[in-house]
Amino acid sequence: QHLYCVALSVYTFTFLLGLPANLLVLFVYVRKACKHGATPNVVYAFNLCIANLVLLAWLPVKALETFLQDWRLPPPICPVYSFFLFSSLYGSCLFIAAVTVGRYLSIAFPIIYKRYRHARISCFISVALWAFVLLHLSFALVAEEGAYFVTVNEDTVACYEKFNASQLAVLLPLRLEMSIVLFFLPLIVTSFCTFRCVTLVWRSNLPPLGKRRVLTVALSTLAVFVVCYAPYNASHIAGFVLKKSVEWRTYAMLSSTCNVFLEPVVMLMLSPAGSRGIMRRICGQQIQFSRIEGSRQRCNIPNNVGNVRAPT
Repeated sequence: QHLYCVALSVYTFTFLLGLPANLLVLFVYVRKACKHGATPNVVYAFNLCIANLVLLAWLPVKALETFLQDWRLPPPICPVYSFFLFSSLYGSCLFIAAVTVGRYLSIAFPIIYKRYRHARISCFISVALWAFVLLHLSFALVAEEGAYFVTVNEDTVACYEKFNASQLAVLLPLRLEMSIVLFFLPLIVTSFCTFRCVTLVWRSNLPPLGKRRVLTVALSTLAVFVVCYAPYNASHIAGFVLKKSVEWRTYAMLSSTCNVFLEPVVMLMLSPAGSRGIMRRICGQQIQFSRIEGSRQRCNIPNNVGNVRAPT
């Protein structure tokens, strides 16, 4: 029972933080693209936001299912819900890897990379990555066998939790393959590019502040990648070895949903100028409001007096 409460709290907390964070990132990068033109970082950040917003759109369904401990929606919605949920998770994995590769190439091979640093190429890569993820997840629909992955146990309905032998025969090898191809290989690529970036930046002539910023962004990206996605993909390997769907797989997914509010932090660090400008406006308005309230208190002005002008 305590685990259900923890899961519900995580889903609620993730939704409340993730929605404004991703909308902020989307605004920052769209504004940047309108002012300076689209870049690979803008394209990949946009796709990361799309993946996170898709997950956020279905997160209330996940929270409601956790709260009721029952699936109340029509059975055909279960595979659709699972399809979008997992496509957003694995899509995020690949786009984080793409961002890291681009950062490494821009540091290690700046002249060569500049020739191919076009938004059009990044758009083609994004379409290919999405097609790769969706193709893998489409194979999972073969295993549903008309039952829509919905099972009934003691008057309790569950979506994508309990599986029969024929379903596991398809799902377990597929999950193993997906964890290797869509997580562990991108993790290896991301780790290599991150540590190469760290080495090159550490040996460069950048000022200490610039070095700290690049290293912080690189290591934060890798940390988010490992913390968010490693537990869930480890459950796929454990399930294949044990030849069953492990019970802790549902709770391993909790860390995967946390990427919804952790990734925007990394993306804002990649675009500090735009985020700083927005935060200055927000903080400036708060400071301005505080000054007005302070002036009112010092002058004993009642709250219902209007037409108060902010100091310039």
